[in-house]
Amino acid sequence: MAENQLGGQQYLVLPEGASRLIGKEAQRTNIAVGYAVASIVRSTLGPKGMDKMLVSELGDIVITNDGATILEEMNVEHPIAKILSEVAKTQDKEVGDGTTTAVIIAGDLLKNAGNLLDQGVPPASIIKGYEMAKERAIAALRAIATDISIEDDDKLDKVARVSVGSKNIGSDATKKYLTKLAIQAVKQVATKEGSKSHVDRDFIKIEKKEGGSIEDTQLINGVLIDKEITHPGMPKQIKNASIALLDIALEIEKTETDAKIEITSPEQMQAFLEQEEKMLKEMVEKIVKSKANVIFVQKGIDDVAQHYLSKNGIAAVRRVKKSDMEKLSKATGARLVTSLDDLTQADLGFAGMVEERKISGEQMVFVEKCKDPKSVTLFIRGGTKQTVDEVERAIVDVIGALMSAIEDGKCVTGGGSTEVDVSMRLRDAATDVGGREQLAIQAFADALEIIPKSLADSAGMDPIETLVQLRNKHKSKDGKNFGIDVFKNSISDTDKLGIIEPLKVKIQAISSATEASVSILRIDDMISSKGTRGMGGGQGGMPGGPGGMGGMEE
Repeated sequence: MAENQLGGQQYLVLPEGASRLIGKEAQRTNIAVGYAVASIVRSTLGPKGMDKMLVSELGDIVITNDGATILEEMNVEHPIAKILSEVAKTQDKEVGDGTTTAVIIAGDLLKNAGNLLDQGVPPASIIKGYEMAKERAIAALRAIATDISIEDDDKLDKVARVSVGSKNIGSDATKKYLTKLAIQAVKQVATKEGSKSHVDRDFIKIEKKEGGSIEDTQLINGVLIDKEITHPGMPKQIKNASIALLDIALEIEKTETDAKIEITSPEQMQAFLEQEEKMLKEMVEKIVKSKANVIFVQKGIDDVAQHYLSKNGIAAVRRVKKSDMEKLSKATGARLVTSLDDLTQADLGFAGMVEERKISGEQMVFVEKCKDPKSVTLFIRGGTKQTVDEVERAIVDVIGALMSAIEDGKCVTGGGSTEVDVSMRLRDAATDVGGREQLAIQAFADALEIIPKSLADSAGMDPIETLVQLRNKHKSKDGKNFGIDVFKNSISDTDKLGIIEPLKVKIQAISSATEASVSILRIDDMISSKGTRGMGGGQGGMPGGPGGMGGMEE
């Protein structure tokens, strides 16, 4: 409860239980919390990164090393921790990969800013220096980037392999198989817009089901619908299917307003039922007339209509999600129809095979062998729920990395080589900047080096010694691509090793990390009217401290 004195009279500003942090105390607490969050995900970076186990209040278990998933599942309470969580979400939504990178860069930017604050550098100078450094870092990234296109299968494979390399989802052969499927999916749904390619990730549907092994994961050139064919008498396998997509109910619709029908004799009841049946039969006849032999309906199908459809050898699936209807339209070429009177043969789509199959005890409808489908499905399998979920996260990251590379058309080397190169360029540029901003630019350059240091750390190498070797290599004429080979515990030319990443992922990571750290550094007063737990508790400001969030274990 905040109290103040005015003319000897005490007055209250904030309610009971409120808390407030002011000035340097607020800044130090925010920096400590931000760095603590970044420290949690830091050990997950790279191919030798560790996993985290997160246990929810209900006992649900998530095992992952995906930065965005860890921060989301941790259910953080501290407002600064939530800002860092938003950085990961933005990175995930925008480019699909590099979430851990973005968070740990943000954490080190905050830590280095804290050191400058302790030296008496004002926050305004740090903020200005960070923003100048961000612009120069992005310019440096663009200067060292190389071209990549959708036709360049070799480079796309390298980008995908680097993205999936940090996931603990099986052997190299398994990862190679998954990247091959992801590349096929992305190339299948890609559309050309002038000289550039565009990929809409909404048209790569991901379905998952426990059972089998990861190697049973398959790419379906069409759509997998997690529904069953409605009537037992309908065909369960239809070759060369003519598909109608209906956004209507094959039922007798109720009136908009409350209506009452009075029936006074059995004959009237019989006539009423016959009329209902006749109307449903006419609906089915319109479908038969269109020559469709498979229908997907967004709404319900009456039992009588199911009977007539079955008699005419038409397979039907009901209550299909709108998003699935759009994917079916893209895959089969069918047009979504909202009135049976308008249904013609021209509205129908084609699939080489529509089949209902039992997968792990549940019926699913496979719509496959479509001609040049612009919507495909990746059907993920695995031994446990945790495995299937982690494979899904890996494939989503790979698709994001491939999309970023294809749409931007640029890539850079990985393994920490790019960060070291940009860092050294920033240090050289800092000497041209006068004032205290120079110190902030150097602090920004130091923060970027957290990536190679973390990679070296997870590989069991000495981080400081490795960084010194990398800096020396990058000063030489042909050393700009040298980074960390975590498998041989040495520094190598990452371009020759085939370690390349999309430029867009790097730019987004640096941009979002800078924006988050700058917004946190601007805060010099934290007022919580609900008494947020641990607002003044430094690193322990989050529930249970960094190690206790969500019951996490490394």
